[in-house]
Amino acid sequence: MGTREPSAVGALLRDWRQRRRLSQLDLSLLADTSARHVSYVETGRARPSREMLLRLAATLDVPLRERNTLLVAGGFAPEYRESALDDAYMASVRSALETMLTAHEPYPAVVVDRLWNVVRGNAAMAVLMEGVPPHLRERPNVFRLVLHPEGLAARLANLEEVRGLFLDRLRRQAGATADAELRALLDEVARYPVPAGADRPAADPAPGPTPSSPIEVPLRLRTPFGELAMFSTMATFGAPADVTLSELAIEFFYPLDAFTADTLRALA
Repeated sequence: MGTREPSAVGALLRDWRQRRRLSQLDLSLLADTSARHVSYVETGRARPSREMLLRLAATLDVPLRERNTLLVAGGFAPEYRESALDDAYMASVRSALETMLTAHEPYPAVVVDRLWNVVRGNAAMAVLMEGVPPHLRERPNVFRLVLHPEGLAARLANLEEVRGLFLDRLRRQAGATADAELRALLDEVARYPVPAGADRPAADPAPGPTPSSPIEVPLRLRTPFGELAMFSTMATFGAPADVTLSELAIEFFYPLDAFTADTLRALA
């Protein structure tokens, strides 16, 4: 007896299920369906409905862009619109972003897309962009800005720690999203050489964060005004119905000490 080749949509669903480390039974219980139906969909013995595809994709936390890909593979029209940020449709989003960026001053804040390209930044970002060459500023990308030897890497007092944190973050994101462009970005920045003279960690560093800081790996940046220490938090939009909006994130930087806070306020 021959075996049936999995359909395109079935192969995609199986890949996402395995990526999320779920068995067919696990997925069926979470999605309120049967393990047999999940198996039939993955092997091509059953054609899933649009509703079932969306339910399985939501259960697997598939990004909206890839949910559209699943629907097309299953023979359906995409569910989620993909708009340019400059579209009139996105006016309320642009307004919200500008409000958040401006309100965060005098501390830096930046809006990034799914590939960590800089979409918007506030005036306080100037302290981070100081000295960055034009070829990195023309189409700025957070990982290139931080890890390129001509970027912030040359001015970071704790480059090895920051580099390890950034590469781990990008590696996990690329694995969770199956995004080929993120994987390409990871491959690129991981090959960047460490600038000559960059600070290295001590031979026997103390485990864990220092007692004086609740942040394990802050951003310690050498500037003409002294060493600035910052940490960041990320914010995203809740319940997005647009691919572009679902892929936007805002990174807010905060001072880690009084000197940094006073310096950023003075620079403003």
